[in-house]
Amino acid sequence: MSGPELTDAEKTIERYKVKKLIQMLESARGMGTSVISIYMTPKEQISGMVSKLIGELGTASNIKSHTNKLSVQSAINTAMGRLKQMNRVPNNGLLLYSGTVLTEDNKEKKLTLDIEPFKPVSRSLYLCDNKFHTEELRRMLESDDKFGFIIMDGNGTMYATVCGDVKEKLGSFTVELPKKHGRGGQSKNRFARIRMERRHNYVRKVAENAVSYFITNDRPNIKGLVLAGSADFKEVLYQSDLFDPRLKEVVVKVVDVAHPGDVGLNQAIDLSADALSGVKLIQEKKLLQTFFDQIALDTQQYCFGVHDTMRCLEAGAVETLICFEDLDLSRFVVTKDKGTEEESVEILFLTKKEAETRNIHAHEGQGKAQNEIEEENFVDWLALNYTKFGCTLELISDRCQEGTQFVRGFGGIGGVLRYKMDVIALRDHDKKEEDDDRIAANNEDYDFDDDFM
Repeated sequence: MSGPELTDAEKTIERYKVKKLIQMLESARGMGTSVISIYMTPKEQISGMVSKLIGELGTASNIKSHTNKLSVQSAINTAMGRLKQMNRVPNNGLLLYSGTVLTEDNKEKKLTLDIEPFKPVSRSLYLCDNKFHTEELRRMLESDDKFGFIIMDGNGTMYATVCGDVKEKLGSFTVELPKKHGRGGQSKNRFARIRMERRHNYVRKVAENAVSYFITNDRPNIKGLVLAGSADFKEVLYQSDLFDPRLKEVVVKVVDVAHPGDVGLNQAIDLSADALSGVKLIQEKKLLQTFFDQIALDTQQYCFGVHDTMRCLEAGAVETLICFEDLDLSRFVVTKDKGTEEESVEILFLTKKEAETRNIHAHEGQGKAQNEIEEENFVDWLALNYTKFGCTLELISDRCQEGTQFVRGFGGIGGVLRYKMDVIALRDHDKKEEDDDRIAANNEDYDFDDDFM
């Protein structure tokens, strides 16, 4: 999962996979303190961890419980075997889980997972416990989006970025602006002009520096921008024509702070926390609004519902596939009469309730020829296979109004198409083919020669 920089959509999918992995690991429980969790940073050596495991293997021989001792030794040996297959630690480090766990039906199962995460591992760890430790995986679910801050008042301006819990000061400068004063006479208008001109030049300098700090290759290098300060300069900057439109588009909040510099930055971070966490929601809103606009304009460049969306996917027509990350849907591959000449494969997409109503597993393994049924979570299957259809996969939540509308009104799955496609006509064509197949099957069952005997 290392290599080229991941796009936002790819990061969302990687986070979804990590979330599922965490659920699986946390649900597993070891036989006593017999499962091990290993974290290795990118700079570590394989040989160093193998040596440590050899030492731990010797320590494990002192465990009094014979069963627990065998389980721990087995987990360590398996982990060493997996590490010895590697030449070096992967670019983002390594997470290794090994041990014997209890499944839901209280059966023992050996589990070994080595994972190269999509973000670098931050610390080294070896731990033997009755559960797998997923703290590092949870850290990777945290947003790594970078946000820009401009702290601006009448005394000067500071530029900074914040990414996770890391703050970086990019630069700052001070300014001396003329104050309002009570001088009268002919000089009053001249002083006012000088004051306005100095303020205008100050705003111009702030705007020009913002471009040099926050624009790279003609695009913003930050997810969002926060304007903060104790005077009205931040509002003047935001409304000014001098402020680059590309940066104005990514401004997420304008806040009042009482102090300049680092203290003001900390205040701005606290005051804009809700806006920073809501950037992902803003992106979801824009994506779903594009989808809703296609429907409102009836462009025929959209699809929704699992069956219509799968038809368009298989036709290669979907450009952006949108799916609710917690969609209650499974993909069933039903192989009837397996191993015979009449073998046929049917693919079904059913919710848990629909699967129970149809009693999908009722005929599994029955009869002379075996019926085989494979079940897989639909969103998991999409996350692994969407690239085969030449589309981009966007996983969304239902935390915004548009997301809730998409889940409730459109089944939680849909897509924006590359070209116009009459989905209703395609649906009717498929229905006609099914009817023709059914008629042909009925005609085969009916012996016409009986009418002439």
